[in-house]
Amino acid sequence: MNPFLFNRIGSIMLASLLLFLGSCSKSPQPNPAIKVTEDGALMSARNIEVLFSDSGKVEARLTSPLMNRYAGEAPYLEFPNGFKIYLFDSIQQITSTIVGNRGIRRENTHIMETWGNVIVRNEKKNEQLNTEHLVWDERQHRIWTDVKVKIIRPDQILYGTRMESNESFTRYSIQGVTGEMAVKSDSI
Repeated sequence: MNPFLFNRIGSIMLASLLLFLGSCSKSPQPNPAIKVTEDGALMSARNIEVLFSDSGKVEARLTSPLMNRYAGEAPYLEFPNGFKIYLFDSIQQITSTIVGNRGIRRENTHIMETWGNVIVRNEKKNEQLNTEHLVWDERQHRIWTDVKVKIIRPDQILYGTRMESNESFTRYSIQGVTGEMAVKSDSI
């Protein structure tokens, strides 16, 4: 056999063996953004972004520094460190945002609840809702709360004991309304 060819084949085999051994490890390296936890959560993920779509059209985007996923008969996602939801119209413009200190999304019912410094903003009308608890029904495209609310409009501030609205916060009803309200003189 030609010694040059033998050395060349031997070098190629040695290089291949070194590459193969160098690429193998004894244990897989975990992704630091996703991990299985021991506190009952099936999975945890950091700095996440979740898109909600219907027929290929993005309707909402959720971001959060931490998400825990729990399994079982009633699986849910937990956002213990807060989250922000962006709701889009048909031309992908942000219509409203929902922010909360803590939230849970029930996967079977597509209902999300949030607690603590909840803020809903209608970006087009420049109106804002502040409350401590809010429920969002994704399927019915509505939000509501049974606790005190504060609605800030460009020209007035309203307070109420409960509120129901469409998810874009463009049409809403408030119960137990107090606050500063503009009234036309001919409507009295």
